[in-house]
Amino acid sequence: MKIIEKIKDAAGFLQKSIGADKVEAGVILGSGLGSFAEQIQEVFSVPTDKIPHWPKSTVKGHKGRVVLGRLSGSFIAIVQGRVHFYEGYSLKDVVFGIRVLKYLGMKSLVITNAAGSTNPDILPGSIMIIKDHINLIGSDPLIGENIDELGPRFPDMSEAFCMEYRDAAKKAAENLSIKVYEGVLAATHGPSYETPAEVKALRLLGADAVCMSTVPEVIAANHMGVKVLGLSCITNMASGLGESNLTHEDVENTAKSISYDLNRLLKSVLIDITGDKQVISRREMQ
Repeated sequence: MKIIEKIKDAAGFLQKSIGADKVEAGVILGSGLGSFAEQIQEVFSVPTDKIPHWPKSTVKGHKGRVVLGRLSGSFIAIVQGRVHFYEGYSLKDVVFGIRVLKYLGMKSLVITNAAGSTNPDILPGSIMIIKDHINLIGSDPLIGENIDELGPRFPDMSEAFCMEYRDAAKKAAENLSIKVYEGVLAATHGPSYETPAEVKALRLLGADAVCMSTVPEVIAANHMGVKVLGLSCITNMASGLGESNLTHEDVENTAKSISYDLNRLLKSVLIDITGDKQVISRREMQ
């Protein structure tokens, strides 16, 4: 079965479950950041291993389910449990979920991740709005035959992270008294953490943080004309900048400690970029 047929098959499965509503925005939640799904109403939840062709996450802290429902009247889809290149999946598998959400109508995508800081000024516990990225994974999800139905052969990446959405996030953070930074995210394929020498090299390249995800999804979203907002939860100082050895448990625990502010920020931004349908309905009734 061709990839486009698999995408449509999975989208059709979810469409039958949610009825006529189209997904206006999608949210991808990173390690330890899954609690945002509790913010939405009229929830329909399905394990990803029940969705045709959807790859299964094997990483602790990634539940592996899609949650669909309403946030202030807008229909959104939340993916709890992305898959990664280092799990042995192809990058086409890694971005499969993004492709499916686009076929459900998604116009906007908010991607979150847990990341290590390569910038001494951005400390653990911070939220960083991603303004650009450096792809050091060594591959690209668009390699191979282009599917014109999905997007152009050579998509523009000059504004991979939508400036309008970045401004909305900064405004929301200011209104909520949440301190945020803005910086460049580098992505490596993992699963080993970076060496001190690699972190120095990343900093010289202009990276403010590093992760093992996000970039392939951003490329696929831009390929399909979906606007992207990226938020990194800084869970640790990258190797050579911190005082202790790093474990995945440390990353999860710090991510959970940031989740309260992240959830508030996500809710505010999503209402802004999708429009508060409840407010509109009340006005129409007057």
